[in-house]
Amino acid sequence: MNWSAILPVFMLAGSNLVMNVAWYGHLKAPSRALWLAVLLSWGLAFFEYCLAVPANRLGAKSWSLAQLKTIQELCSLGGFIIVAWLLFGLKPGWNQMAGFALILAGAALIFKGPLG
Repeated sequence: MNWSAILPVFMLAGSNLVMNVAWYGHLKAPSRALWLAVLLSWGLAFFEYCLAVPANRLGAKSWSLAQLKTIQELCSLGGFIIVAWLLFGLKPGWNQMAGFALILAGAALIFKGPLG
């Protein structure tokens, strides 16, 4: 198992889960002051960067930049689904799942390489 290729994926997944909480978690307490929501989100973003920056450094040894960005976007989407479901009880509907499937198909093209 090539950990230098796999570890960045787990790190990006973790960083995006944290970032989705930073982006959307404050919506659970809309009565709190906006400045406090921003401050708390920035605090969470610090920990997100502590995972994302090393993940990209390590990942650049095994993945192209386009592949790393694609992995990051897929992790962000997965993190969003988890946060929306667990924090807000929002299960994705069929149309959202179909849209996510199209995004996944687009991502597969990034990893396929040149066609033809």
